Amino acid sequence: MKVAYLGPKGTFSEEAAKRYFNHDEVEFFMYDTIPDVIDAVGEGRVEKAIVPLENTIEGTINMTIDTLVSCEGLMIEGEFTLPVALHLLANKECKLSSVHEVWSISPILTQCRKYIRQRSVKSLQFDSSASAAQTLKSSGRLDVAAIGSESLASLLNLDIIDRNIQDNPNNQTRFIIISEHMNTDGDFKKTMFVITPDQEQPGVLSAILNVVTALNINLSWIESRPTAHQLGCYRFFLEANNNCSEMMIHKAKTILETLGHHVRILGRYNS
Repeated sequence: MKVAYLGPKGTFSEEAAKRYFNHDEVEFFMYDTIPDVIDAVGEGRVEKAIVPLENTIEGTINMTIDTLVSCEGLMIEGEFTLPVALHLLANKECKLSSVHEVWSISPILTQCRKYIRQRSVKSLQFDSSASAAQTLKSSGRLDVAAIGSESLASLLNLDIIDRNIQDNPNNQTRFIIISEHMNTDGDFKKTMFVITPDQEQPGVLSAILNVVTALNINLSWIESRPTAHQLGCYRFFLEANNNCSEMMIHKAKTILETLGHHVRILGRYNS
């Protein structure tokens, strides 16, 4: 089986991929961006992909849901939650007091915002924590550090000069597994669907939630994203949990479509 994830080596996406697909029959493929990872499934280059959906501190990874909704044939078939411990990585002989700038990917810098403020250091964004650490290693600089994982430090032989610098000690990232197949057989704890209203009007989200509430569907996650058609128009991502039955989801979909909304089931899966 071929599986795609966000590279390069040493990223949390790589760690999540290898923890979730922990058997020998998997061939992994790294891509530079989240859209590239998802497109690899849609274009048939791999069978599955694992991408980050949300983080405890930063919230939803918008690039993931925006790309997923633009790919009509793709489904969510599973999820995996990865504990995220962030450390300050530096070249040998670098002192913590000498660090005046930190490098990493934007979501990680956001997850360490308080730490960066307290130390009064500058920050610089990279495409990934791994590329930041690799650039640091190549530069040999002793006044800059990268923020990343312990495995990344080990991979590049960098020192960890400060540990667990994330703003929340319970920091986690939820990943979703994407394929071209919808889970149908068996009972699944979660269902995700996206609703695009027929037209923007006052109370449209409230009306949608009234339908969901009337059917006793419990929601664990709600997200809105612009439709890109015009300013002020949004679509809504809803995740139902507590073993909501396929029949109940179908009933909600039928009612919402009768009201003129476009409804797409993005997947049924277990945590």
